[in-house]
Amino acid sequence: QVQLVESGGGLVQAGGSLRLSCAASGRTFSSYHMGWFRQAPGKEREFVARITWSGGRTYYADSVKGRFTISRDNAKNTAYLQMNSLKPEDTAVYYCAASDRLTTRVSAYDYWGQGTQVTVSS
Repeated sequence: QVQLVESGGGLVQAGGSLRLSCAASGRTFSSYHMGWFRQAPGKEREFVARITWSGGRTYYADSVKGRFTISRDNAKNTAYLQMNSLKPEDTAVYYCAASDRLTTRVSAYDYWGQGTQVTVSS
């Protein structure tokens, strides 16, 4: 079992950048694949990015490809989401999650953080 805590959210202007962090507890962080998801008010939670346990392979939703970068530092038990060229439509609560499967499906992730708010102004 792993506990996840997101941080780094806030208010940023369109075109700006923001880096989210996901701190994991315990000694088993490196055993999990990590994903980032987001949820806007009144909408379903959607996939943003994923990364393998080794950090060797990444995958992104089309809506963020080329702008966002997912990474992880297993020595620090932390996953990151670097967000560049932010748009107002990126506004949402962002969640990190852990899974023993390499997947984009929300239902396949076993552990979730509480989320951090990202607001992009025009």
